[in-house]
Amino acid sequence: MSEILTQSNAAKSGNTEAERHDRAPLMAFIGDGETEAALREGLADLPVERIDIRRGGIKAAIAALRKTATPHVLIVDVGGEKHPLTALGHLSEVVEPDVRVLVIGDAHDVDTYRQITRGLGAVEYLSKPVTRERVSRHFLPIVTGELRDDAVTTGRVLTVTGVVGGVGATTIAANLAWHFAMDAMRHTVLLDPDLHLGDAALLLDVKASPGLRAALEAPDRIDALFVERATQPIMDGDTSTRLHVLAGEETLSNAVDTAPDAASRLIEALGRRYNMIVVDVPAAPVTLYRDLLKQSQQRILVMPPTLSGIRATLRLLAIPQTVQGARRPVIVLNRVGLPGGLNRRQVEEGLKMPVDIAIADLPRQMGQAATMGMAAAATRGIFRNAVAELAQQVAFIRLLDSTIAPEKITVRGARWHLFGAKP
Repeated sequence: MSEILTQSNAAKSGNTEAERHDRAPLMAFIGDGETEAALREGLADLPVERIDIRRGGIKAAIAALRKTATPHVLIVDVGGEKHPLTALGHLSEVVEPDVRVLVIGDAHDVDTYRQITRGLGAVEYLSKPVTRERVSRHFLPIVTGELRDDAVTTGRVLTVTGVVGGVGATTIAANLAWHFAMDAMRHTVLLDPDLHLGDAALLLDVKASPGLRAALEAPDRIDALFVERATQPIMDGDTSTRLHVLAGEETLSNAVDTAPDAASRLIEALGRRYNMIVVDVPAAPVTLYRDLLKQSQQRILVMPPTLSGIRATLRLLAIPQTVQGARRPVIVLNRVGLPGGLNRRQVEEGLKMPVDIAIADLPRQMGQAATMGMAAAATRGIFRNAVAELAQQVAFIRLLDSTIAPEKITVRGARWHLFGAKP
């Protein structure tokens, strides 16, 4: 069984050729010696070097996983926690979306089991005292891949589209991604599909990757290893942050022949690695852009305070949603106070609906941030506050209180699992 964990994880991801090398097969955070001993005995058939069992409960897990890659399988002890569901909500903020979470706790009742497995999406729950036999029967088949949840786990896909050129959509997309990664501590990727004129990589001072073009032209090459190599991390000194950028840079004379299923294959691969996928999609009649919009669970339209902006916004609002459960597009009125522009009331009268977020015209701050290659949202002020408000509206980020019943763990009527299911 020396390779059983590697094989099972490859099977789970649908890729037997390439796996990320920074993710441990199994990590466990256990609060007491008796449970730790039972866990080690129950998993004794696994190779010792593939198992990382640490002393400490869910708080230790959260602290550790803020600094290291998420394992494929995570066993966490919520024993002694006053509000275990809230603690698991905090844990969900620091792990990657495809992690398989196994929970150990004090409660013995059926309601707790249902809350943790059906409500939050953990794969299994065991109550204490835990024995070697129970670990072997309930946890071991999940760890080895003999018992698998076949549902595809993906991060949340958000698209940001400027209704007209030069409205600042790329700036908002980049700063929204920065907020998710730095403030909300979510594993986030910023995808710029404009291989010829895209600015996302430039705004955040990272290099474009030749891998994006290769993936779009030959989506069969897209796998976990591709995602690891093609995305460029934003650095904090010598340390990689939770924000990565995937962008290309082709000459204008160099055409890109995008494969028909490239968008869906790319989003699926990114969704296995990242909690949040922010895509900067231009408003242009390009097949790739249209296909990316079809993958979007939340569209964001960025408009200027102008008559042409109102007209373009109304046209884009008429595009039907294609993802089940997707909400109407969120409208961001950018550059409020632009000399010669309309005010917010005039824009809303023209749209015959309210805008969701209004952002002031801040040419000096935006220009300085772009020149420095840094996120404008890193500086405290009205722009950072607006980006945080936008994130709350589009991401459904919330923590669960331990008093919430499983049937009430919903977001606008749709069940949302913190672990192991599509948002």
